[in-house]
Amino acid sequence: MGRGGKTANLVGVLVLTVTLAACGGGNRELDLQTLDAATIYKLGEKELATSRKADAPVRYFGEVERLYPYSEWAKRALIMQAFAYHKHRDYENSRATAQRYIDTYPAEEDAAYAKYLLALSYYDQIDEVGRDQGLTFQALQALRAVIEEYPDSEYARSAILKFDLAFDHLASKEMEIGRYYLRRNHFTAAINRFRVVVEDYQTTSHTPEALHRLVEAYLSLGLTDEAQTAGAILGHNFQSTEWYQDSYALLTEKGLRPEAKGDGWLAQIYRQVIKGEWL
Repeated sequence: MGRGGKTANLVGVLVLTVTLAACGGGNRELDLQTLDAATIYKLGEKELATSRKADAPVRYFGEVERLYPYSEWAKRALIMQAFAYHKHRDYENSRATAQRYIDTYPAEEDAAYAKYLLALSYYDQIDEVGRDQGLTFQALQALRAVIEEYPDSEYARSAILKFDLAFDHLASKEMEIGRYYLRRNHFTAAINRFRVVVEDYQTTSHTPEALHRLVEAYLSLGLTDEAQTAGAILGHNFQSTEWYQDSYALLTEKGLRPEAKGDGWLAQIYRQVIKGEWL
């Protein structure tokens, strides 16, 4: 709305006005109630492309909903409100608006996009590794919903990629904490973190390093069976990595070699994953 724009009160209803440039110069006011849904929607699209805040486009799209409820334009306007909020990083309102679309139009084609926007409202807030990862868990749940409920949609493909990245993000946090403990010689606490990566995040890019750090930690504690077994798993699955080369050097310096030994949790993983012994 331009400066100096007035608000008309019609039968107690607050009517949105817009200031438009007149053909002969100067300004005139046009009541949105006199415009059709398509025109108001296009005004919202224009504001979405140029405005630095979500307020203006959301206001136009909201008027489409109010003046033409349950029309095709209203459906489109609602999903565009969710997009406008997300574009301007108002993630809470984006999530709420996307959920309103899903609740109101669950069978519509854009419901898949609404579900995807809802997931993005969590995903795009994932902070750096060192902070609380509650939003990462919420992002994973929401992304999984897109993948499972709309498997053939274009959004499912994007959701799969983001799911893998978010999953990797969680493993990265476990690694950071494990390294912190390892540097301070808190070997048992470090092992617990690296174990989480190996058991729960084994498909991520952090597994080779986690196995190497387990070799380091177990050797520091004098638990050679566990260290050798971690080295054996590392050598079987990630032999070409620098982590295996480093672990191999650590073991051979102590007269040891990578091989499965003992009956600990790593030995069980070795038997199950490498030898296929699940019973």
